[in-house]
Amino acid sequence: MTELLHLLDRFLDFSMPHLVAVPILVPMLTAALMLLLDEKRRRIKSALSVASGLFGLLVALALLRWVHAADTGNGPGSIGVYLAGNWRAPFGIVLVADRLSSMMVALTGVVAFAASIYSTSRWDRAGVHFHPLLQLQLMGLNGAFLTGDLFNLFVFFEVMLAASYGLLLHGSGRLRVSAGLHYVAINLAASSLFLIGAALLYGVTGTLNMADLGVRIAQLDASDRGLVHAAAAILATAFFAKAGAWPLNFWLVPAYSAAVSPVSAVFALLTKLGLYTVLRLWTLLFAPDTGASAQFGHDVLVAIGLATLCVGALGIVGTQRLSNLAGFSVLVSAGTLLAAVGLGQPAIWAGALYYLLSSTLAISAFFLLIDMIERWRNAGASIAPHEAAGNAPFLSEDLTASNDVNLDDEQQALYGRAIPAGVAFLGLGFIGCTLLLAGLPPLSGFVGKFAMLSGLLDAPVVSRSSWLFLGLLLASGFMTLVALSRTGIRHFWTQPLGAMPNLRAMEVLPVAALLAASVALTLEAGTVMQHASATAEGLFAPQAYRDAVAGARQVPNPTPKGGTP
Repeated sequence: MTELLHLLDRFLDFSMPHLVAVPILVPMLTAALMLLLDEKRRRIKSALSVASGLFGLLVALALLRWVHAADTGNGPGSIGVYLAGNWRAPFGIVLVADRLSSMMVALTGVVAFAASIYSTSRWDRAGVHFHPLLQLQLMGLNGAFLTGDLFNLFVFFEVMLAASYGLLLHGSGRLRVSAGLHYVAINLAASSLFLIGAALLYGVTGTLNMADLGVRIAQLDASDRGLVHAAAAILATAFFAKAGAWPLNFWLVPAYSAAVSPVSAVFALLTKLGLYTVLRLWTLLFAPDTGASAQFGHDVLVAIGLATLCVGALGIVGTQRLSNLAGFSVLVSAGTLLAAVGLGQPAIWAGALYYLLSSTLAISAFFLLIDMIERWRNAGASIAPHEAAGNAPFLSEDLTASNDVNLDDEQQALYGRAIPAGVAFLGLGFIGCTLLLAGLPPLSGFVGKFAMLSGLLDAPVVSRSSWLFLGLLLASGFMTLVALSRTGIRHFWTQPLGAMPNLRAMEVLPVAALLAASVALTLEAGTVMQHASATAEGLFAPQAYRDAVAGARQVPNPTPKGGTP
């Protein structure tokens, strides 16, 4: 095993920095290949989608290993910089893989791979071009996480959004069309604000490279800082709309609830992209070394984050619909992370990054699990039913109760009555999601919240905002527990079983894998928290990121044989 890891490390060193571009190129080429195939070749498209998802996941994990391998302490680790056009920054396009971006690409790979497998059971047949759209969305997500300049961030945002419009409408129906109109309208407005904010920044600083922006902002005259702050506020509004921050989150719950379950699972990543962008830009543009602009807008981030957390917690208690529960859980997660970013302390950021991983995996698994629960409770009916073979053999419903032993009034056994395997899986999965989303021990949701609270209380000065964040974090966890417990009782205890759930292997395995990944986060909490702490320290002091981008060298032109270039 040691030899294999050594060979892997040598291969990664040899393949860098070109490996940074692979998470973008793989889904792009896969989508292009799929578009050459007609809709009759769905099996081939499904196989290509799953294979591409697996390969993308392996590349993302390899990239994460390379970034982490150079430094296992609290340093910046390795930072891979790919000059896409062989032009040095800040003049050319750059892709940057550091601890934060590689972690987000790996998280995207895990969720997307699970969603692509789940979709092959039935949902990819509810409409056309599902798998190409999914691949294009992954291309946009990975590109947005890896890009190093604002203009290409906008480009990848638009690629991702264009694909998400089609995915939201996948399966048709009035509910999806209605939610899709709101979704398209709010994102078009956000895209316009993005362009305005980027244009203002470029007009004042003369650059859109994110590493270079922090350096230019530190050197600005006082008369120009107002424009920079206005541009940042406009950009933040666009990112808040994507992150689901209050009051721009009215579209989120209806849209996520209307989408088919594998799409909703991937959409859980979209809000994290908005939060990632806020964290990335604010730590580069308004770092402690940027003079009078240092820590600009952090109080606003805290206030909006706490408001979003309140709205999500109240919504999750007030709703009765399963899919709405998952949608409001997204808002709770977004509010928690946004407030944690605004508090501006590396110790809190470390816990928030760990919580980001845990909450995303839990919400994605919850969206997939809800689809199976609702189909079971609706006697197999759904918005767009598509029957397929491939039931999970390990969840067969051939377990029967004992006869003539401890019978009740209806001649049914009181003791030794076996719980059907399908019902047991749904129940245990629901319990796991409840523990993760409510932040209860012993799973990773508790570890993430505990790490954030520990960082908050260990700070030299605990502000009023910090105490309010502490109270709302605990209150939201309690309200989530109440709401999910009530829903679990209604779906699993107070209704007769009736027909047994008809679960397919391609549905069960992705949910089990996402929950297993959450368990792995718990078991490897020390290692993951070490990475999160190093990431937070690198974000708080971004000079290593700037140096890596500025120091990336062009590849020299090849010399012709027998002559000079």
